[in-house]
Formats: sequence, C-alpha cells, structure tokens
Amino acid sequence: MNSTNAIWQPGHRIALFELGFRPFFLFAALYSIFITAVWFAVYILNLKPPLSGTPVLAWHAHEMIFGYGAAVAAGFLLTATQNWTGLKTLHSWPLALLLVAWLIPRITPFAWPSITPVLPGTFDIAFITGLMGATGRVILKSGSKKQLIIVLLLALLLLSNTAYYLGQAGILPGGMRAGNYSGLYVLLGLIFILARRVFPFFTEKGVGYPIQLTNHAWVDKISLAAFALFWIAEVTQAGDLPRAFLSGVLFLLHAIRLWGWHTHGIWAKPLLWVLYLGYAFITAGFLLNLLSIAGGISPHLGIHAFAYGGIGLMTLGMMSRVSLGHTGRNIHEPPKALIVVFGTLVAGTLVRVLAPLIDPAGYPLWIGLSQALWVIAFSLFIVLFANLLIRPRVDGKPG
Repeated sequence: MNSTNAIWQPGHRIALFELGFRPFFLFAALYSIFITAVWFAVYILNLKPPLSGTPVLAWHAHEMIFGYGAAVAAGFLLTATQNWTGLKTLHSWPLALLLVAWLIPRITPFAWPSITPVLPGTFDIAFITGLMGATGRVILKSGSKKQLIIVLLLALLLLSNTAYYLGQAGILPGGMRAGNYSGLYVLLGLIFILARRVFPFFTEKGVGYPIQLTNHAWVDKISLAAFALFWIAEVTQAGDLPRAFLSGVLFLLHAIRLWGWHTHGIWAKPLLWVLYLGYAFITAGFLLNLLSIAGGISPHLGIHAFAYGGIGLMTLGMMSRVSLGHTGRNIHEPPKALIVVFGTLVAGTLVRVLAPLIDPAGYPLWIGLSQALWVIAFSLFIVLFANLLIRPRVDGKPG
C-alpha cells in the first residue's frame, strides 16, 4: 500500500483518544504554530498580547517548554510505556481529561487576561502529575525498574513548572527563570536517555545493511553525571568557570557518542537523519554555550540550538515516526513530503542559530524568518498527519 495514499484513507470512526500520541501530537503541533505566531506578532510587529503581568519572553519560553515540549513528551511516553510494559495506558475519557488539563493553562491567559496564575498553574501542575501517575502506574505494575528514571524526570519537570508559577505569583523570586531553564534541561535529559535507547536500534534496523553501532559505557556514565552538574550550574547561575568547563566536556562527550552512532546509510532515510541532525544541534548547543561564556557571543544562540534545533527537530522526527508506525503505516516508506517538512525546520535552525553569528546586524530579520519557517514546518506536519492521528489504524488493530 502506498504510504502517502494510506494517510488520506477516509475512514469513519474517530480514534483520537485511543492512544496517547494521537491527541497530544496533534494539539502540540497546532499549539506550537499558534504560540510561534504570537511571538512573531510581538517581536516583529510590536503587538502586545493579552498577557497581564507576565513578561512575554518568559511566557514564550514557558509555553515552548511546558506547553509544546511537555505535550510531545506526554504523547510519546504514554505510547512508549505501553510498548515497554505490554500494559494499556490512558485512553478514552481519562486521556481526554488529561488533554483538557493541558489545554486549560494554554487557553486561559488569552481568554481571561486578568486571571491570576492560580488557575492555569493548578491545571498545569495537575497535567504533569497526571502524566507522571499514568506512566508510573504501568511501569511499577510491570516491575520494570529501569524505566523508573522516566518517572524521576517527570517529577523534576513538575518541580520546574511549580517553580515557574511560584515565581509568576511573586512567591519565589527568580522562580520563572529557574523553572524555565530547569524545564528545558529536564527535556534534554529525557531526550538523552531515550536517544541512547532508540538511536542504535532505529539505525541498525533502518539503514538496510548489517551494522553494529559503537556505544561507550564510559560516555554514558560520565555524560549523565556531567549533565546533572551542568543542569544545576545553569539553573543556580553558578560561576563562569564551572559552566564553561561542563559545557566543553558535554560537547566532547556527545560528539563522541554521535560519531559512534553515525553510518552513511542514515542520509537516505529522512526519519533517521532528522534525529541525527537534532542531536547534532544539541551537541553544538554545548559548544555555543561555552563560547557565550568564554567568547562573548549571545547566550540565546546556544539555548536555541538546544530548543529550536535539538528539541524541535527530534520531536518533529519522533512525532512523524510514531504516528506512522502506530497507525499501521510502513515507516520505511514515509511520505516523500517529509523531506520538505524536516528540511524547512533545519533551515529555520540554521537561520536562528548560525545567521546571527555571521550577520549580527540582521538579528530581527533572522528571528522573524526562523519563526516563519517553524510555522511552515509544523503546518505541513498538520497537513500530512492530522487525518492520520484522528482516524483508526489502517490495519484494523487497536491503538
């Protein structure tokens, strides 16, 4: 069956709440388009959004991390933990309720601008708590103790978001900054752990020829410890020397890991190279962070290498892969249009991260162009995948 045509099979039954990836991938992509468009209107058009008492830059960072990023994490984890454990995760009305808990904090600041942080904060905390409980329940029931680190990371994400709302309410000085930075690095930690599990498997099964990728146990151990220290140093705004040192160490460790995972066959497989490029941008983010401390370049370049290029590309790639595989499509024959989708976001990353280094005077232009490219990439994703996420599997299986 042609994979592109299969995506557009009409179907009659709505399957949106049959498995976690369906609603959360769909709404995460839609929301990322909306908040990026709002940020474009603020930054480029000088329009003021109806956000009472919240600095718009802090709101932008928070919603990309805890709005978009957390929604993608929810969709992936609710789907992956079912695969890992063989136990059914949230579906039907409990899954719909979890989506509502995520939606309310996204909507209320615009529908009710004068609202205090209490209502959106309560629902946002409830959302992450519910996600942590839903994944933790099946992990504990299955006895798969090695998966408990996922629950720990979700607990850290919960604490990070709580710090943000306490800062927004004026209870915790510096809480908004600490919460946003902590949330960003928790998402990166989740990506590192999941990438270590799936990159070698995806690559060895997907390139079409026998290969065994190189994994160094010492890289795994040292990089995990160094990243934990880096997370603490960045959130607490430790001195320049430890932050620069840890950034350099992490750049080298992840470059070694990525080199060990590389094989030429990935470049013929869009669902592989998009993940590799995302990981490469995260790796470059550590180098840019080092240069921002030692060389005086803007710290926002490293942050956006992590967020726009790293998290953006890797989540878009995983959403595409999971959506195809878990709706009964052949992941080895993805729609050819995915090359355009991924290429657009790669171009946006280069514009956002590298263009300001080459032409600092054109900074507003590069920001606006990168925002536009993000909107285009995710709009194309919606065109390709919305019907697929809403309709039942083509093979008739549940999920």
